[in-house]
Amino acid sequence: MSTDATLAKSTPAPSITRAAAGSLITAVRAAAAEHGLEVAVAVTDVGGHLKAFERTDAAPFLSVDVAIDKAWTAASFRIPTHVWNDYVAIPQFAPLAHHPHLMAVGGGYPITENGNCIGGLGISGGTAEQDREVAAAALTALGFDLPD
Repeated sequence: MSTDATLAKSTPAPSITRAAAGSLITAVRAAAAEHGLEVAVAVTDVGGHLKAFERTDAAPFLSVDVAIDKAWTAASFRIPTHVWNDYVAIPQFAPLAHHPHLMAVGGGYPITENGNCIGGLGISGGTAEQDREVAAAALTALGFDLPD
């Protein structure tokens, strides 16, 4: 039996800083411009709460919610959003496809530093592959881990 003195009551939860979130948005803007894309970009903290957001002038308005949901999905499950297409085809996981924020479309990545998820990144405005490429370029440019 544990006593209050030895019972752990919390765990440390590293989370992305505002400065790093802003730098990611800058890196995404640069990568999107190289691809000729107008995008929305969302950065969440490790709990899936919006930390930073930007939408270029000509990005479709639907891209706002899609980018936020991609970042939320990536942070909450700590896997890229493009893998969800395969997951929701599995009958045991299929009901998750109906979750209002789950986004099974490429362009969302967990933001990982030294093996720890510290947030989520979501890009929307191009094709799923273009969004993935922009997200990967931005994460790589800032030295974050890039999961498969």
